[in-house]
Amino acid sequence: MGFSKDSSEMSAAHYRTYKIFLIINYILLGTASGCIFLTLSLRLIPSAVGFLLILLYAVTIAGAISGCAAANSSSGKWHGAHMVATVLTAIFQGSVAVLIFTRTAELLLGGIRSYVSVDDGVIILRMVGGLGVVIFCLEWVVLALAFVLRYYAYVDGDSARRNSKVQTEEEMKNWPWPFQV
Repeated sequence: MGFSKDSSEMSAAHYRTYKIFLIINYILLGTASGCIFLTLSLRLIPSAVGFLLILLYAVTIAGAISGCAAANSSSGKWHGAHMVATVLTAIFQGSVAVLIFTRTAELLLGGIRSYVSVDDGVIILRMVGGLGVVIFCLEWVVLALAFVLRYYAYVDGDSARRNSKVQTEEEMKNWPWPFQV
């Protein structure tokens, strides 16, 4: 009961939702990789906070990739992994974005240990925070679309089962059985 990628088996609404889901996951991939490059431009690697920031964006990328895999898979195990990864990264992305916007200068001077000037670091960090807000919103949209896709997969699968059952009953009525009364 996973997502089906065969468009002949999907309803029109299911197919549109599927395409939107994939596009938003691709946008999420691009946004998270942009955050990684902005974070690397701050030269944060020697600090633990910088490493954790980059790890958060890498997990976001892994979640988006698992979303694309879940959309192309017929099993439900990718769906569950995608949901867990997306919820966790959305929570962390939102809290990191709030932290960046409320304590930009303190974060830059205290825990991050950046090697760029403070003015440039504040601008770069705020851009990372803005992209973090975008990622936060996109992840919740992806979650909603994943639930809708799961529902459509269930409904389309159920209607396919009903159609095959009706078809076999009709075939049985028209079949010349030897002991038919």
